Amino acid sequence: MCRSIKTLYNFEPPATADEVRAASLQFVRKVSGMRKPSAVNSQAFDDAVADIHARTMQLLSELQTSQPPKDRDAEAAKARAKWQAREQRQRERLAGG
Repeated sequence: MCRSIKTLYNFEPPATADEVRAASLQFVRKVSGMRKPSAVNSQAFDDAVADIHARTMQLLSELQTSQPPKDRDAEAAKARAKWQAREQRQRERLAGG
């Protein structure tokens, strides 16, 4: 999966429409291989982003879980710690290799 697309479901506070749109845009960019479409492809690109955004918003509103919502700050702290550990491993590999 694209690293910049984050899990949006079951968070407190819930994902915003802007977050869902950003994830939709990243998905279309990944699938199409285009960061910015040409003029001839712009409409298809924008339509895909809008369709995925709408379906994702619907999906998030319809999903059900018995799990309590995750805390955004706690999850962000876990992600930062994971990134720092990955960076440290890379530094160690470069220093040792």
